[in-house]
This record gives sequence, C-alpha cells and structure tokens, in this order.
Amino acid sequence: MKKRIITTVCIVIALIAALPFLISGFVTVKSQSRIIEIDEAADMDFDCILVLGAGVWGDEENARPSHMLEDRLKTGIMLYQAGASEKILMSGDHGQTDYDEVNVMKAFAVENGVPSENVFMDHAGFSTYESMYRAKEIFQAQKILIVTQKYHLYRAIYDARALGLDAYGVSADLRDYGGQAYYDLREILARDKDFLYCIFKPKPTYLGETIPVFGNGNVTND
Repeated sequence: MKKRIITTVCIVIALIAALPFLISGFVTVKSQSRIIEIDEAADMDFDCILVLGAGVWGDEENARPSHMLEDRLKTGIMLYQAGASEKILMSGDHGQTDYDEVNVMKAFAVENGVPSENVFMDHAGFSTYESMYRAKEIFQAQKILIVTQKYHLYRAIYDARALGLDAYGVSADLRDYGGQAYYDLREILARDKDFLYCIFKPKPTYLGETIPVFGNGNVTND
C-alpha cells in the first residue's frame, strides 16, 4: 500500500512538473500552421500588419531600435511593400514619458518610405496579450498579420486567435540574437501565462475610444 502511494505521488509530481512544457507545446502546435512566408502573405489582404514592440536603445533624443526590433520593423516594411496590407500597426510600450517604443518604430517606418498616415501607433501595447486585445477592440482589426521573431510568434498568434482575430504571422528572424536560450526558456512560462489569460480574457491595462485602423494613422501621433 505504501509503495503504491509513493508511486502515485511521484506520478502526480512528474505531471505537475511537465505541465508547463505541455501547455507550451500545445500553444506551439495550435499556431504553427499559421506562420507563413512573405510571398504568401502578399496575396491575403490583411486589415493591418501588426509589428510587436521590443527594446529600444539610447536616450529619448537618440533612441533607436534594438536588433530584434529593427528586424521586426524591416520585415513589416517588406510586407507592406509586398502588398500584404495598406496599414501597419506598431504596438509597444509607451507607458512612461522617458521610454517610448512606438514613436521609434513609426519613425523607422516613415524614414524607410512608409507614408505616416499608413502607420498607426498603439501606445499601450504593454504585453503580447494586450497588443492583440487592443488590435481588435481599439483598432477594430479582424484579420491581422503579426510580425515578431519565431519563438514569440506562436504565442502571439495563439493569443490573437483566442481573442477572435483571424491571425497569421511572419517570422522576423533576420539574424542570430544573443541570449536566445534565455528567451526560449522564458517564453515557455509566457505561453503558460497567456494560455490562462486566453481562458479568462482579462481586459488590458487601458481601453478607450476606438481608432479604426482603416483611417489615418496620424490620429495616433502624440
């Protein structure tokens, strides 16, 4: 009897330990068929290309995109030029006056030939989940093309679809990135967290009035 109890306890512990990896694998499997190439995306007529924010370097006056963010922006611009959508939505963290991802992102796109009116900024995209929630509820998008690195793309697509968006993604892996093993490990826990968010669907930090992505992106300038 004692041996059976010990065996049962060991099995339960093993299942609990494996659960984060099982959830992460589920999120990956559910999203992988939605990752497409640029030439395929060009023919699919998306409401917007949603570029997710990442770190920026330098002070406020000299801020520039980190390598990951620069590659997301380059990929988003390539998709815009290929005709995947007429609008780009830059979603990132601008929660403090001295840290601003989205204006850096928009400036990069405009400097590379995208008209300012075709670039929207979501200043309150504080997380992947919140970016997807706000893309649907604030920017009124229904069919979106998400741009980020592949390790992150699975979760972004999963979040978007769980929130009712018709979402696809294009990988922005244009180079090797330092610390990728750390990002991969952290992403397992992030997928677990967002899996729960997608069940309970909490509201994001901010909502507000709608800003349809079909209009003029300059209304989001600050």
